[in-house]
Amino acid sequence: MVLKNATILVIDDDVDVLTALRLLLKPLVKDVVTEKNPSNITSQIESKAFDIIILDMNFSGLVNTGNEGIFWLNKIRKQKPETSVILMTAYADIDLAIRGLKEGASDFLVKPWKNEKIINTITSILESKKSNSSKKASLNSSSIEIIGESDVMKDVFVKLKKVAPTDANVLVLGENGTGKDLIARALHDNSNRRDKPFVKVDVGALTASLFESELFGYKKGAFTDAREDREGRFEAANGGTLFLDEIGNITLGQQVRLLTALQNRQVTPLGSNQAIDIDIRLVCATNVDPKTLADESKFRKDLIYRINTVDIIVPPLRDRGTDITELSKHFVSVYAEKYNKNGFSFDPGFISKLKKHDFPGNVRELQYVLERAVIMTDGNTLKPEDLVFSSIERSTNSSSQSTTMNLDDIEKNAILTVLEKNKGNVSKSAKELGITRAALYRRLDKYEL
Repeated sequence: MVLKNATILVIDDDVDVLTALRLLLKPLVKDVVTEKNPSNITSQIESKAFDIIILDMNFSGLVNTGNEGIFWLNKIRKQKPETSVILMTAYADIDLAIRGLKEGASDFLVKPWKNEKIINTITSILESKKSNSSKKASLNSSSIEIIGESDVMKDVFVKLKKVAPTDANVLVLGENGTGKDLIARALHDNSNRRDKPFVKVDVGALTASLFESELFGYKKGAFTDAREDREGRFEAANGGTLFLDEIGNITLGQQVRLLTALQNRQVTPLGSNQAIDIDIRLVCATNVDPKTLADESKFRKDLIYRINTVDIIVPPLRDRGTDITELSKHFVSVYAEKYNKNGFSFDPGFISKLKKHDFPGNVRELQYVLERAVIMTDGNTLKPEDLVFSSIERSTNSSSQSTTMNLDDIEKNAILTVLEKNKGNVSKSAKELGITRAALYRRLDKYEL
């Protein structure tokens, strides 16, 4: 029976509803987690893989139109599109529930519910997911769904296909925005653990006080706010893959605690003396320079050896050549559909301008630039003037990387910055640069801008 392996999250601000559903489902499923505060949804679904989320459509203290339910549904769908959502609503709000179905919910339940109806609805969704999963399994094991045809990406794919089926721990290296999380997910989806949980943790964002409780869990009463037992991320990932992002940012003290857990393959929740055996495949990622990781004053060598059986270096977008064109087609197609716009074609100058940009923010920056272009353009042909590159990425990059001292590069970057600031107005830009319009045009021609 598919129910016995299911993990379900119930979100409702009515404690009686949470209690009733927990009592109903707990004997039938693997785990039931209840949550009273919808603001905790993001952390809940990041810390644990749920098969189904049962979501109330109204929460006290807000305007009871059901819109908050739709809001949280969209949040869940964006963060965990593979998770099925069942909406709960009063009979009078069925129209809103139907709207929820159009927004991506799997089904809806009307309060007061019938227990048999809830169980049948959950079972039906789980059986449908299991059927779809078996159809996709063969595809996932033979192909990696990451866009890229450049030689540097082909090298990444070769290593991925060799490493994914093994249980080897992998360290994914690369600049911000290169897609390290996609590589981690591909490793899981193409492994023998693909049907088990994939749990991601941004360990670099965990404070010293949260590090152990988040990773190893805690027992009720272990500290002031520990009102009930909570399993840690290691336990949540048991049998599957644990992805520790920004591993290069953890302290030496945190490194010791992590190393101990990996060596013993056990974790001990806070407030407990009972160790729990864990079986995980570990994938870590960082944007930290490998030279920094080799510095023992900043990172323990014994931990590096433990997490780095194999490393995969994700290349920056500026080194990926023709991939920019393929990625652009993909993102423009995605955003055209998202914003209900017709298909777009590319003016030759559009792709040319993209290829000349160094993309300090990598694929993530490309994605945001193209989303902005799709939103702002009025026609069906994307032109160079539809591209506006973020000065935030440029300033961030200039502060974190060595600045070029080549005069042509300095002049080119200055012209680009001023043109973007003035939204392409040549007269204003020339005045700000202290040169004539004719002189600016000559430089635009010189740098093929």
